[in-house]
Parts: sequence; structure tokens; C-alpha cells
Amino acid sequence: MAVSLAACGSAKESGDNADSSGSGSAKKGDDIKVGLLLPENATARYEKFDRVLIEKKVKELTGGKGEVVYANAKQDASTQNQQVDTMVTNKVDVLIVDAVDSKAIAGSVKKAKDANIPVVAYDRLAEGPIDAYTSFDNVTVGKTQGEALLKALGSKAKDGQIVMMNGSSTDPNAALFKKGAHSVLDGKVKVGREYDTKEWKPENANANMEGAISALGKDKVIGVYSANDGMAGGIITALKAAGIADVPVTGQDAELSGVQRIVTGEQYMSVYKPYPQEADVAAEMAVALAQGKSLDSIAKDKVDSPTTKAVPSVLVPVVSLTKDNIKDTVIKDGIYTVSEICTGKYKAACDKIGLK
Repeated sequence: MAVSLAACGSAKESGDNADSSGSGSAKKGDDIKVGLLLPENATARYEKFDRVLIEKKVKELTGGKGEVVYANAKQDASTQNQQVDTMVTNKVDVLIVDAVDSKAIAGSVKKAKDANIPVVAYDRLAEGPIDAYTSFDNVTVGKTQGEALLKALGSKAKDGQIVMMNGSSTDPNAALFKKGAHSVLDGKVKVGREYDTKEWKPENANANMEGAISALGKDKVIGVYSANDGMAGGIITALKAAGIADVPVTGQDAELSGVQRIVTGEQYMSVYKPYPQEADVAAEMAVALAQGKSLDSIAKDKVDSPTTKAVPSVLVPVVSLTKDNIKDTVIKDGIYTVSEICTGKYKAACDKIGLK
């Protein structure tokens, strides 16, 4: 896990500007203010994992002196731009930004840079003069989903059509997931209908799925590529309403509801992304940048955005989550406990797959 190793150095070790005592840089010590802007709160991960983990790591890296100032855009790009303006006015030392809309945020990123506030693009590759980026290998996410769907379909892959439910067109990650999935699925299975789902909303995925079933016929749908777990929930509701069962549906984010659907067999898989590692890297980058230190020991890779070349980056590996490896992934990593997953109505299904 080379990426994992690259992320291990603490921010205090990451540059050559630190003073000889190791207590901070000449530019800024541990008393820093980190602005954290997350895109929405409908997906469970942001409030439950990302925010909490980043706040914890910043405290750890700064001996409890660093402060995280948090705001959530609730899927509104203009709100997020206003939040950046507020952070700039309040003179945070560094920004971590998970963009609602990667293009729309570019002007605000420039405002931050003009105010000498470095910007870490988190999870989504924001446009504008960003200083660092950490995410998962998003093309690989799509490939992982596509490969799992083909495995689930087996010999049935030639017997019907799949529906592709991609994410929002404003999210650059959605395009990468789609690219990865198509690289695996094209030529192996027929795509009957494909959608870019507005705002990633489950209700929009549900409506799209209803339209696909009506257009294709319920006997022709053999599988669904869903780019995340929230949309998978809306898709599965539409499949059930149409009387369609035993159709593999993919997902992403290992949300609790998604994991529970995997346990029961309603959803075939999800992509588990180790949030603790991504969050730790973002915090390390942010603290190092705020303290005027180099990112050389943290970020070993470079990524090009549409506006900025060779951005120091860390891409974290992902795992295909099925009922066979729940114990070795989300439970082992402390994301969920067995008791959280195997509540009353899921207990029998948990027992059946040995999840006790």
C-alpha cells in the first residue's frame, strides 16, 4: 500500500521550514485555523466520518491547538462560494474544500489564494489554483463497480440490458466513475438506458429508474449500475414497485443502509473507501500548508486539474464490498459494529452469512 505509506508522515515532519525544536514553522506554529467546507449532508459519510476524522487529526497534529471552522453547503454551489468568502474574511490559515461544483468553486479558490490562504481540494478535484488534492482513484472506483456487476451477471450478461445511473454532471468524480465503469462494461453488456442523476438525489434516481423500466420493459432489465448507495436505495425501491427481484445493483460509500441491503441481498455490492486514510491525508496537507512546510513527504503523486497542472496529490485505494468481506472491511476498520448493521429486521440475514 504505497499510498498508505506516503500518508504516514506527520505534518510536523513534512517540511524543511520547521524550527530546530520541531514545535512549528517560522511562518506559523500549531495555533492555526483550518476552514473545512463539505458539500452536502444527505450522504451519511460527510457528517459522520469526514468532518469528525479531519477535526480529530488536526487536533492531533497541532497538540490540540489547531481549530477547525466548519461549514456544509447542503448541495448548493452558491452557498459554498459564500462560505469560502466568509472563511477568507475570517482569515483562516488554510482551506479544505470538497466542492459541490468543481467549476463554480474556481473563483472562490482564487480569492483564497489572493488572500494567501492555501487550498486543499478534498475528495473532488476543484478547479482554480489549488495547492494539494486527496481523493480515491475514481476511475478505479468505476472499474470496481463495473467488474462486480459483470461478475454478478455472469452468463446472463448477454440476455438483457442494464441501466446506468451515474452521479451528478456537476461532480467531476461522477465523470471518472462513469469512465471507469464504461471501460469495463462496454462490449460486455448492453446499456439500455443511462442517466446523469441531478444532485445525486435518491428520489431523482428513483424517477429515472421508473422511466427506464417503462421504456425497456421489466423483463429486460438484468442489472443496474448505480454510482452510489444513496441512489441504489431509490433504484431498489423502483425495482420492488415494478415487481423486479434478483437484479444486481452496485453502489458506493458503504453507507449503513447500503451495507444492510448487501446483507439481505437487495444490493449486490458497494465500494468501500477508507475515509480515515483520506481524512488523515487532508489534515496533514492542510496543517503542513498552514505552517509553510513542504508537502514532499506527504504527497508523492501529481494530478492535473483542468486549470492547474501537477497538483501534489495522494490517491487512496478502494475495496469492493460484498457480503463476503463485510467483517474484513467496515467492521475491522471500526466504521460500523455488527450490532449497528444487524438490527432487528436484518438479524436473520446476518446470521445466514455468519455476521455475528
